[in-house]
Amino acid sequence: MALLSIGDLDVFYGRAQALHGVSLDVEAGRIVAVVGPNGAGKSTLLDSIIGLTRRRGRIEFEGRDISRMSPARIVRLGIGYAPERGNLFPFMGVKENLMVGAYRKRDQIDANLRTVFDLFPRLEERQNQETVTQSGGERQMASLGRALMSSPKLLMVDEPTLGLAPRVCLEIAAVLRDLNERLGLTIMITEQNANFAMSLAQEVYLLETGRIGDRRTPDELRESADIAAAYFGD
Repeated sequence: MALLSIGDLDVFYGRAQALHGVSLDVEAGRIVAVVGPNGAGKSTLLDSIIGLTRRRGRIEFEGRDISRMSPARIVRLGIGYAPERGNLFPFMGVKENLMVGAYRKRDQIDANLRTVFDLFPRLEERQNQETVTQSGGERQMASLGRALMSSPKLLMVDEPTLGLAPRVCLEIAAVLRDLNERLGLTIMITEQNANFAMSLAQEVYLLETGRIGDRRTPDELRESADIAAAYFGD
């Protein structure tokens, strides 16, 4: 059984339909990427899983229907979410922002905080710094750290490389890989940067104009000349 299973998901913003019959599965212990251009519906997909959109269709987590649950209840079940722009509190310190993510796992605060600081030593060094003064890379680290403070079984990360320098992207990739390989955390990422996604994921879904176009392994995608040209360049 998949850890997360989505079937025929439709999502609307007013009368506009953003997702059309999206279906996908995320197996436990794997990294799954959803790749697509800007405006394809990647953020909408993750927002819908966590309960932030008007949606219809099937969303199951550990075999349980979560499609009508509140975001707070979904987080309590074990889904952590690091949104695209972080949604951090800009005039609060790094540690204070991390603590916001711990409200559902108050008995594990010390252990989770230690895990986050071990993964991101810069956050520990600058834990009292207001996030508004941080670099984009540091804010992305804080966003990931805040999601980890909820002790998730599934970590969803929206556009982790958006606007970041290549060196920082490599740091983020190393942390996500470590979380998966060493801690066994299941991870779902969305990305425009297909090469970044391919370097991490065991499975890749292609999303375009709100529809899933294909599901392949990274090797299969590399062998497909038309897809490779469209997503990865010549």
